[in-house]
Amino acid sequence: MNLSTENQDIEDAAEEEVDFTEDLAQLLDEHDYYRPTVGDIRPGIIVALSDQGIIVDLGLKRDGLVQPSDMDELEPEEKESFKLGDEVPVYIVETNQPDRLLVSIHKARLNQDWIRAQELMESGEIVESPVIGYNRGGVIVPFGNLRGFVPASHLVELRRGMDDRQRQQYMSKMRDDVLPLKVIEVNRQRRRLVLSQRDAQQEWQEARKQELIEKLTSGDTIKGRVSGLRSFGAFVDLGGADGLIHISELAWHRVNHPREVVKAGDEIEVYILSLDKEEQRIALSRKRLLPNPWSLADDKYAVGHLVEGKVTRIVTYGAFVEIEPGIEGLLHISQLSRETVEDPHELIAEGETHLLRVVSLDTNRQRIGLSLKNVTAAEQIEWMTRREAEAAVVAEAEASLEAETLDEEE
Repeated sequence: MNLSTENQDIEDAAEEEVDFTEDLAQLLDEHDYYRPTVGDIRPGIIVALSDQGIIVDLGLKRDGLVQPSDMDELEPEEKESFKLGDEVPVYIVETNQPDRLLVSIHKARLNQDWIRAQELMESGEIVESPVIGYNRGGVIVPFGNLRGFVPASHLVELRRGMDDRQRQQYMSKMRDDVLPLKVIEVNRQRRRLVLSQRDAQQEWQEARKQELIEKLTSGDTIKGRVSGLRSFGAFVDLGGADGLIHISELAWHRVNHPREVVKAGDEIEVYILSLDKEEQRIALSRKRLLPNPWSLADDKYAVGHLVEGKVTRIVTYGAFVEIEPGIEGLLHISQLSRETVEDPHELIAEGETHLLRVVSLDTNRQRIGLSLKNVTAAEQIEWMTRREAEAAVVAEAEASLEAETLDEEE
């Protein structure tokens, strides 16, 4: 190949490159490859601010115009914060004007919030948001520029069985409370954004319970709030994790139902009995922080002393009798009468009060033996006479109080 031929090839290649560049530019102009469509969200740089709106550079052939009506949808503080050079996401509203695009900052933010809500629902991530209002069905919380709804059935503290008035009163007091929430429904077409405190709380409590179990030690003392009562005991919220006080650990005396000792909402101090890290269970005690009545039993009782007691439980071999809260003694069937007794029910009944004699005492083992047959007839008569006199005094006082109350009402 000679030099002239080589030069000609170079010139032809350069002409072809110029033609290709011009064709590409023409193609992009004709088809507007970067032409946005309505509904697109694009980043824009603020290049002008005026009463007629905001001009943003979208990196396209046409700038975008944010109209004043769109700006009015934003908070006043936010409108005043915009300045030249700020990057803002905008939503393409209209593309028909030849010189500019109509865009919306407000709609961009709304749509971004919908996208974020969808992502949060899919990930299950927990968010926190304050209560800003309520209606008959639940409470309202902000979610970016959107408003989310938490149904009453998904509020943790809203108890079942409340009537409409009670629910409204309760929810009105929740204003400004910050709730942990999970997104459970996103429907952009119906503009429905539903969140749940209950779902978030369960996950939060599990994490909190694990954290507490790792931090607490058996023998610790901690304050908590009674969160629920069951026939077998009371649940206590220790700050996100519940522990159980078994009914036998509520008090030193016999408890038939936890409501006799505590009620939901009570702030109490509890003793950590045991921790099961694998099962994530916390066993608590209330009575371990109270004086043990058996510690003073040696000073108060002695063999041969007469005591007054109430029959709490009858068994085949006798009956258990409470002589003071926390101290029960055994009235053995052999101590009921000098005659042979086949069934304790023949002589005593649950709830009855009797005068008894202490026949044995072992405070170390917390046992006290009682006898009915060793109480003399004279002692029984004197005791019954005294009880009748005391009952008469009480009845007279009650009658007098009732009369005074009636006089005040008249």
